[in-house]
Amino acid sequence: MNPITQAKPEAASFTPSAAHPAPNTDGIWLRSYPADVAHEIDPSQYDSLVQYFDESVAKFAARVAFVSVGAEMTYATLAKKVDAFASYLQSVGVKPGDRVAIMLPNSFQYPVALFGTLKAGAIVVNVNPLYTVRELSHQLKDSGAQTIVVFENFAKTVQDSLQGTRVQNVIVTGLGDLLADGLNLKGKLINFVLRHIKKLVPEYSMPQSVMLVEALEKGAKRPLSAVHPAPHDLAFLQYTGGTTGVAKGAMLTHRNVVANLLQAKAWVANQMNDDIETVLTPLPLYHILSLTVNALIFLGMGGRNVLIANPRDVKRVMKIIRHETLTGMSAVNTLYNAFLDDEEFRSRDFSKLKLAMAGGMATQKAVAERFKAVTGHPITEGYGLTECSPIVSMNPVDLKNMPDFEGSIGLPAPSTQVRFRKDDDSWANIGEAGELCVKGPQVMKGYWNRPEESAKVFDDEGWLATGDIGLMDERGFMKLIDRKKDMILVSGFNVYPNEIEDVIAMHPDVREVAAIGIPDPAQGERVKVFVVKRNAALGTDDVIQHCRKNLTGYKVPKVVEFRDSLPQTNVGKILRRELRDEELAKDKPD
Repeated sequence: MNPITQAKPEAASFTPSAAHPAPNTDGIWLRSYPADVAHEIDPSQYDSLVQYFDESVAKFAARVAFVSVGAEMTYATLAKKVDAFASYLQSVGVKPGDRVAIMLPNSFQYPVALFGTLKAGAIVVNVNPLYTVRELSHQLKDSGAQTIVVFENFAKTVQDSLQGTRVQNVIVTGLGDLLADGLNLKGKLINFVLRHIKKLVPEYSMPQSVMLVEALEKGAKRPLSAVHPAPHDLAFLQYTGGTTGVAKGAMLTHRNVVANLLQAKAWVANQMNDDIETVLTPLPLYHILSLTVNALIFLGMGGRNVLIANPRDVKRVMKIIRHETLTGMSAVNTLYNAFLDDEEFRSRDFSKLKLAMAGGMATQKAVAERFKAVTGHPITEGYGLTECSPIVSMNPVDLKNMPDFEGSIGLPAPSTQVRFRKDDDSWANIGEAGELCVKGPQVMKGYWNRPEESAKVFDDEGWLATGDIGLMDERGFMKLIDRKKDMILVSGFNVYPNEIEDVIAMHPDVREVAAIGIPDPAQGERVKVFVVKRNAALGTDDVIQHCRKNLTGYKVPKVVEFRDSLPQTNVGKILRRELRDEELAKDKPD
């Protein structure tokens, strides 16, 4: 682990200077806090996520923790399987500080692998199961992961990614494996259908791999050596991109994530009580928003977490939740929009709903208004980023007194400080636009093995620059108005132009390429690329097929435009901004 000496992200006090005096926005948001929300949280309440987990599963042992494919797993069963998995990891040589990659969709296997890794003292490296060989290989090499847990549907990708990595242990599982203890006929049937009827499991050959069921059996037969992570030990390498397009591992400590879940719990506590909260989890748990909000916050509340492996299959989602009484849900704008188009969703009883959260991308006003008309409840929007575990700000969750949708990202979370830095490096005042900068106990330690990249986002006083442009009003509410980075946001997932351009530039018939995001009513944005041909025979399908071989689906361009040349600066840098402005001008009325 490389400590980032030039970054001081967890400093808590404002540090104005003569050159950069404090703005008149400092702390004004506290006046707008709901009366029962504390201004500060105590991140030392738990030494680690391990302590938080052990306390939660002991307190709620008899309750159902997770629901998947119609099956249930109690907190007691979860605790038993987590200990078995942690013990197995120790038996194959996994030590505190080692990295364990988890490449799983929403299923019982995910929380077992997640908390088992943490209980072994190892660091979780979350991996998108839909990654291509190129993407996975980079993340495994960069993180130095020695172990990976993967669904058998994606095992062939792992097999083809291992060369040049440090991976020694591969643990494979099928969707039905953990649906029940003992005979598990339902699970066996599901695995059979996926393998032999639907043919969704490509053939793979990894002699060093073991099945998760076997690993758990072995782990259960040996004692677990207790590990007690310290607050500043790393819990996650949560990968995110940047304007360079190179995925970087944000180093999130146990204290970072504990602080963030305590901040969120303090914010929503008045909405919750001793009843069992049933939360719908359609966002993948490997995504930082779902990880913190759904997997961790509701764990501490003894919640019942309904896992959705494929949220795009809305009819299947509706079937899964048909007999569930939802009190909470989290999703991105795209999913809310898809749900609202479904007749069964619109006819549901939402009288017990307490909290509908949105993040990952901007919630469109039309979707928010439609959701409130259908359910009688507003969507509570917030703002966050991977580097902040992720929550920075939240709107009040008083469902009875919430105003109409304003497009605000809310107020800074307890124990969080924000400022907006103008182009001249001075701090913005009320109503002035600037780059949103953050301090707080949830802010990352830095980027894994990238001190230079860390130094770019932290200033000498420990303020993290987010790359987002916004402003604060006189009440302390914030709005985002632009993005400083060229990042494209597709259905809540970051897409980085340089990565797409690098892939397309690999095609021998491409001379130049530029990628931008263009507005999309369903996804927020979609990827458009501008290509200068080297070979006149190059067509749109050639570009798309090349991208599909090298990029996850949501990164694949939806629009390809061929041009004779691309706008450039006098030093040859392609002007993406000019291309974006041209596209936006097309949508404006004459």
